[in-house]
Amino acid sequence: MEPTAHKMRDAPVLQVSDLRTVFRTRGNTIHAVNGVSFELQPGELLGVVGESGSGKSVTMMSLMKLLPSPPAEIVSGSVHLGGRDLLSLDPSEMRKVRGGKVGFIFQDPMTSLNPVFTVGYQLMEPLRKHFGFSHSEARRRAIELLSQVGIPSPQDRINDYPHQFSGGMRQRVMIAIALSCAPKVLIADEPTTALDVTVQAQILELVQNLRQEIGMSIIWITHDLGVVAGIADRVMVMYAGFVVECAAADDLYANPSHPYTRALLETLPRADMAGRERLKSVGGQPPHLAVFPTSCPFAPRCAHAFDRCRSERPPLMPVSDGHDAACWWDVARGRPRDDF
Repeated sequence: MEPTAHKMRDAPVLQVSDLRTVFRTRGNTIHAVNGVSFELQPGELLGVVGESGSGKSVTMMSLMKLLPSPPAEIVSGSVHLGGRDLLSLDPSEMRKVRGGKVGFIFQDPMTSLNPVFTVGYQLMEPLRKHFGFSHSEARRRAIELLSQVGIPSPQDRINDYPHQFSGGMRQRVMIAIALSCAPKVLIADEPTTALDVTVQAQILELVQNLRQEIGMSIIWITHDLGVVAGIADRVMVMYAGFVVECAAADDLYANPSHPYTRALLETLPRADMAGRERLKSVGGQPPHLAVFPTSCPFAPRCAHAFDRCRSERPPLMPVSDGHDAACWWDVARGRPRDDF
């Protein structure tokens, strides 16, 4: 039988190429997304990680054309899903894609759910809009979805309002809404950030189980490399609006090839840490995105930076099979790269 990985590479469900997004403010242009390219394979979970302000959420909201324009403007790129470039679609066509072909789970379910409508109404609305379900058909399906995401007594809870649910249960409702139209792609933007550790683990397990049942592709956005360690197939690391490293999850954790990725991994607590040992942090500050970097954006914070880093911005380069990093420093050899 042909290996799954080979088949997956043949037919990406989503292809993003040279995506660039800016915010035009009074007197400034903020370069938020800077030439991001990646592919998402069928059934794959891609983790997108980086500090706050690294461009993770803006990249994914650009894909769905969810940013207010102005001030946001997508200045270049393409986003192919099912043979169509999403960036070329008009607003009515794009509304059919959102919720239909692509589901989106936002970070804060309390602000994402409308407080004046029942969760049942908010679940039934996309079913009636995208599939033309009758009221009774939509209600039946909504109850099934609430049951699928682990809401107890769904036939009763469907009539409740968001404030009557706990934070974890509200996030389950958001997942049910995102799954309601059986999307090909699910984008989850920091969906467990506001939840306690126990509930976070329950949501991660739920998404993993649903992924296996439904077979959808997932983009999981987080600032926490620890969260994606156990669930991601591949991990894409972003910094200052650039992709600085991308690799299979096991390879990235075992052989981080960008100093920024290494720094992020060193901030994670370890089981063998002594009781009084302090957690590490990434020193320095992220760059000001009002100035488009012509050098490596991480150079001011990097212990390995040398002259080339400060004068020439590195492209994303292969460091091994399926593993790319944007760095002039050869981390494995401990010296500047001599092959680029």
